[in-house]
Amino acid sequence: MKSQFWPIILNLVASLLGAIGQWFYKLGAKDLKEIPIYKNIPFLGGMFCFCLVMALFMIAFRLGGRISVTFPVYALTFVWGTVIGVLIDKEPFNQWQGIGMTLVFIGVAMVGALAPK
Repeated sequence: MKSQFWPIILNLVASLLGAIGQWFYKLGAKDLKEIPIYKNIPFLGGMFCFCLVMALFMIAFRLGGRISVTFPVYALTFVWGTVIGVLIDKEPFNQWQGIGMTLVFIGVAMVGALAPK
């Protein structure tokens, strides 16, 4: 069985790009009525991010990534999205969100570290 190290790293990068893409979509949504979608730079940036995400998935699978090991890493998109929302958009954050994010991290680490070889 091939090592899952690089496929996991690629999905980790994809998770960050996915969160950035969602943030771009949020920015683009503010101007949807005033700017045509093909001129909406944040929206196009979000589309570009998600195209990169799909390319990273394909590369990870080509490197022998197992979907049951690598794809759960993409769940970190929810963590990165929360971090972006809190740090950049100044969204509120509470201890329950922190606990939830910690549990996601623990779950992703367990899937990667304890997956059958």
